[in-house]
Amino acid sequence: MLTDLLNDAVRVAGDILSAHGPAVNAAKSFAPSDYSIHFFLQLAVIILACRVFGWLGQKFLGQPQVVGEMVAGVVLGPSLLGLLFPDFQALLFPKETKNVLYAGAQLGVGLYMFLVGTTLRLDHFQSKGKSAFGVSMAGIIVPFLIATAITPFLLTVPGLFAPGISQSNATLFMGACIALTAFPMLARIINERGLANSALGTLTLTAGAFDDAASWCVLAVVLATFGGGPGIAVLAIGGGVLYAAFILVFGRRLLAPLGRMVEAKGEMSTGILAITMMFFCLSAFLTDAIGIHAVFGGFLLGVAMPRGLFTQEIKRKVEPLALVLLVPMFFTYSGLNTRMDMVNSVPLLLIALGVLAASILAKFGACWAAARLAGEDNRTALGIGALMNSRGLMELIIINIGLQKGIIGPTLFSMLVLMAIVTTVMATPLFELVYGRKARQTGELGAVPGSMAAGAV
Repeated sequence: MLTDLLNDAVRVAGDILSAHGPAVNAAKSFAPSDYSIHFFLQLAVIILACRVFGWLGQKFLGQPQVVGEMVAGVVLGPSLLGLLFPDFQALLFPKETKNVLYAGAQLGVGLYMFLVGTTLRLDHFQSKGKSAFGVSMAGIIVPFLIATAITPFLLTVPGLFAPGISQSNATLFMGACIALTAFPMLARIINERGLANSALGTLTLTAGAFDDAASWCVLAVVLATFGGGPGIAVLAIGGGVLYAAFILVFGRRLLAPLGRMVEAKGEMSTGILAITMMFFCLSAFLTDAIGIHAVFGGFLLGVAMPRGLFTQEIKRKVEPLALVLLVPMFFTYSGLNTRMDMVNSVPLLLIALGVLAASILAKFGACWAAARLAGEDNRTALGIGALMNSRGLMELIIINIGLQKGIIGPTLFSMLVLMAIVTTVMATPLFELVYGRKARQTGELGAVPGSMAAGAV
């Protein structure tokens, strides 16, 4: 009797990660409890992987924590874990649970960009507005010119683009991919390198925000002409411009009472925190619903939030949980959709390297030149180019949409993933080489904040 009970307990334990829905025998459907079981286990694995790879990147490669988290996301996906242990990876991250992970990922990255917006120095933006505009325009125009030059060749290679796609749509999509700057990751790198309160950091972050918004608007046009209808583009572009204008013109005035209440009490009450989080969710909902992305809603609202004690309190209460628990889900979700084994021949590898070289030339070179023309010294211009060249997981988001909508094939998707990873990994060491190291020696920048190292373990 006891043996039977133990054997049955072992059987049940071994079946924990299986589907338990009512139609399990026929369709292997998931019961509600199955989603929570997987979710908590996935979170534990994600946090562990991000901490380990973040520490390894900092210890041995001098990379910021965020780059280690990006690599961890790819490692947990089919590119490595799924390649070496496919059954275990499928058991840990079944496709049925991806939608739950997606929602958590959007909450994490949107909340982080809200916090970044609260630290944006508007005085630096005003003093560097001309430079930011020039860098942003160059970071958009030149990538589209490069895309115009390389897309006709890419269209001749079978399997890169969807059959029947027009050259104009293919060019627009490639231009958006090359023009993209890793807005959330750029913000993490700027914060972790001690640039959050510098003119260079504000200029780069502002230009990156413009470039990302432009890329998403172009993607909306491509989706509209690819079968989604013109309403997609009208809603995304028109709605985005109207909402941004409203927030930037009226937002600070409307939200100022929250700051006064925090100052009067000397701390942020749970009631004020609840109101703030409600506004964040509504702002993220609006920009996500119109087709741009939740991160822009979070960032715009953060820019309009009161400064002073309010900003200090919101960071103290929200930032640790967002960075440690929520943001890693964003990296892992994108990594689960990434496959690095698709570039499997010498000609395809050469094409991938050509796309990488063209992307670096288009972004790094163009932003450097624009900064120089705007009056920045050569060292600052090189630093701006190095940061703007980072693509990160915003790139993975946009190319995942392209793959899901049938615009590109898995092979071109993998090439663009490679470009995203390489340009992101090279951003920090290149920045330190051309700007950061000398700036720290001369006292223009302080040492890399200790919180970066502390947050890695």
